[in-house]
Amino acid sequence: MTKPLTVIQILPALNSGGVERGTTEIANALVKAGHRSLVISAGGRLVNQLEQEGTTHITLPIGEKRLSTLRYIWQLREILREIAPDVIHLRSRLPAWITYLAWRKLPVEQQPHIVTTVHGPYSVNKYSAIMTIGERVIAVSNMIKAYITENYPNVVEDNITVIHRGIDPKRYAPTYQPTTEWLSQWHKDYPQLKNKLVITLPARITAWKGQEDLITCIHILKSKGINVHGLIVGETHPRKQAFLTLLKTKIAELHLEKDITFTGHRSDLQDILASSNIVLSLAKEPEAFGRTTIEALSMGVPVIGYNHGGIAEQLAICFPEGQVAVGDIQAVANKISSWQHVMPQVNTQHPFTLQNMCQQTLNIYQKLCKEQV
Repeated sequence: MTKPLTVIQILPALNSGGVERGTTEIANALVKAGHRSLVISAGGRLVNQLEQEGTTHITLPIGEKRLSTLRYIWQLREILREIAPDVIHLRSRLPAWITYLAWRKLPVEQQPHIVTTVHGPYSVNKYSAIMTIGERVIAVSNMIKAYITENYPNVVEDNITVIHRGIDPKRYAPTYQPTTEWLSQWHKDYPQLKNKLVITLPARITAWKGQEDLITCIHILKSKGINVHGLIVGETHPRKQAFLTLLKTKIAELHLEKDITFTGHRSDLQDILASSNIVLSLAKEPEAFGRTTIEALSMGVPVIGYNHGGIAEQLAICFPEGQVAVGDIQAVANKISSWQHVMPQVNTQHPFTLQNMCQQTLNIYQKLCKEQV
């Protein structure tokens, strides 16, 4: 067996989202492989799960965008000295800067290897360039690799590795069904969904994620007499309350109050996806990957998505029928209309697995440490 590694992953917080889930999944894989896993963040709802699975969490709010965050540089440097990790894995820009400033003042022989993951197409500037400083840079899709090579030509292409986000195919299986108890409670909480063609958009409430397009789509379908109900699943950040109000105003203007439901944040998204007829991915800007898309597809639920970014990469392999030109709401509505009685089959065999993601990431850690002189 190879020598156990000590790996610290660093990110702003551990609440919800693809970055956070990817962090907990890699942490769990490290523990299972016999390595020492630590995560530094401001904390959040996923900390308990992380610690139960054997990872040590260190609370340090190094993702807060304020000048006072700079005071954590010294504290983080002392943590790195004390723990002496083999690898630090940076997943977000501000924590990456704080970590880099702490790391560079360590004696060279005490400096751990740095791995970065570029999770999205950040604005192109010196601030974002920090995510390309890793000895190895992980891109979460081919789209992100292209973004890196186009905007940061100083990055050696051989040091960039595409590792798609992954899901557990045993958990997200075509045979998966919500429990009778869950369905009973679901229909009790949302009786308006019963006997409807449920069209679900899982995404946090923000202007570019496509909720407005969903509303327009439901309006088109209702005007055709199709018995649909739109489901918007995702939390609203306090700063996005005005946009939520705008969406609800549009719904009222189109008289769709009984036809569209907001659930807010849900911890049972898998059950919601599995009980949906069709899932949508209507982000106006390209998603770096879009994990909920592959979760739905893996369970055999058809997904209609705008054909760009990581969503396009998934649909090309699993469900080309779901590809729609960006912004073509009428085409989305036409597909739903044509599928309302007989749903097309989804290819549930794909390479976007949790095992692939974790093994490829751990391989990067181990190879870096073996290369050490």
